Amino acid sequence: MPYTDIVQELLEAKEGEHIQFKEAKNRFDFGEAAKCCCALANNGGGKLVFGISDKRPRSIVGSKAFDQPERTRMGLIEKLKINIDFQLFQREGKRVLVFDVNSRPIGLPVQYEGVAWIYEGDTLKPISEDMRRNIYDEIGVDFSGTICAGATVEDLDETAIENFRAKWIEKSGNKQLATLSRGQLLHDCGAITDKKITYAALILFGKNSAIVRFLPQAEIIFEYRSSEASGPANQREEFKTGFFACYDQIWSLVNLRNDKQHYQEGFFVFDIATFNERVVREAILNAVSHRNYQFGGSIFIRQFRDRLVVESPGGLPFGITLDNILDRQLPRNRRIAEILSLCGMVERSGQGMNLMFELSVQEAKPLPDFTGTDDFFVSVTLNGVILDKEMLSVIRKISENNSELLSTEDFLTINALYHGQMLDSKMQDRLTRLIDLGVVEHIGRKKYVLARSLYAATGKAGIHTRRVGLDRDTNKELLLKHIRENNNDGTPFKELQQVLPGLSRSQIQVLMRELRADGKVICVGKTSAARWFINK
Repeated sequence: MPYTDIVQELLEAKEGEHIQFKEAKNRFDFGEAAKCCCALANNGGGKLVFGISDKRPRSIVGSKAFDQPERTRMGLIEKLKINIDFQLFQREGKRVLVFDVNSRPIGLPVQYEGVAWIYEGDTLKPISEDMRRNIYDEIGVDFSGTICAGATVEDLDETAIENFRAKWIEKSGNKQLATLSRGQLLHDCGAITDKKITYAALILFGKNSAIVRFLPQAEIIFEYRSSEASGPANQREEFKTGFFACYDQIWSLVNLRNDKQHYQEGFFVFDIATFNERVVREAILNAVSHRNYQFGGSIFIRQFRDRLVVESPGGLPFGITLDNILDRQLPRNRRIAEILSLCGMVERSGQGMNLMFELSVQEAKPLPDFTGTDDFFVSVTLNGVILDKEMLSVIRKISENNSELLSTEDFLTINALYHGQMLDSKMQDRLTRLIDLGVVEHIGRKKYVLARSLYAATGKAGIHTRRVGLDRDTNKELLLKHIRENNNDGTPFKELQQVLPGLSRSQIQVLMRELRADGKVICVGKTSAARWFINK
């Protein structure tokens, strides 16, 4: 449409929930513009117009606001995490600037500085809780299962389809799949329906030309950086094609710089890759299955020497938090997850995250780290350096005898016990079962350690002795040191509690009874007047 017609349409348009006019002859506040764009997005998208009067009959007044509109556009995208474009017109020698605001993504309100704004008529106001709940309820629609208008079977890559077929046959053992036409194969897995192409088909099997035309944000970008320094990556590869056409290439790039770490057990030397293939693939599969394809932005895989970061747009799916991410499964793109499950690329839909945590514990590496995850992006860091080679021997022994019996929460409990970390309520619930399996010992009131038999079987019984006895003996020495320094006046019990603030009153009483039984201290007086002295 010629720009003169566009301007004429704007002059005749009704101001309201999808179009807003601001004269802004000289300037306009960026924050106010961001609120307006936020509200337009939450209303389904619209236009923010500068340089046309907001009262009828409308006239072109011209605007000097935002003299670098591309810079303003990028700032709005950064703040709102939605796509925004702009148009610039000159009419009657006067400047008209129009920002075209995309609709909010399905199931997620757009926010500016923590507030989701909306227009009711011409009035800008925060979104109501009822409306917010209605938006969240929209997540029931599976974007990956909707039809991609205009796409045909010709837009799908034959190599990607055959890669999928081979994996499906391998997973199912059903050799009849080899006889199906490509169209029937795609229909049977749900990628196409009545010869119409779903977005899942496009994302998993699409040709480069089709991805570029219909869903350019369905892109995976790999970068390798040899250092933390900013600037261009040492290597960068962009994959804008169906996932089944590129997933092996992505792993090959990671594996190209995948160092081996050595540890010895007896006469045997074992190699452990810095980047576990299953863990890396699961992290990428999660990004492909759960990212929001209605958001702009690509999946990024950034590899460093000893860690790998996978970032995907869209934040965590509705109802999923970092606290329940291992307990609750809700794939944002169900059709994609189902197709990946059919061919065995994910063992059970939604369970890939559990596997990542389990394998990290089994290789004595740090747990996956979600630092940097927010409402708009998911970031998971896989640290590849082995934390403790002694732990590897213990974990290997546990896995040999019990791997099929242990849950993800069991592995996390074992990891926390080995590193002396606090156990949350879910871990505490696993203790009785782990004791029955011979993995854990109860050594005192609310105190648990990994079983001595595990350390002994790997020739590391001394580690168990140190873990059980070191804290107790250290605590006794601290108590004796404090009493010795105050021996003339004696030490009241409340001071002993100050020495060991992490222990309860009863725990300190037990330690003092043991010291008295050993003849190292004596107690003079009773109740609050009692004083403890070194026994000379």
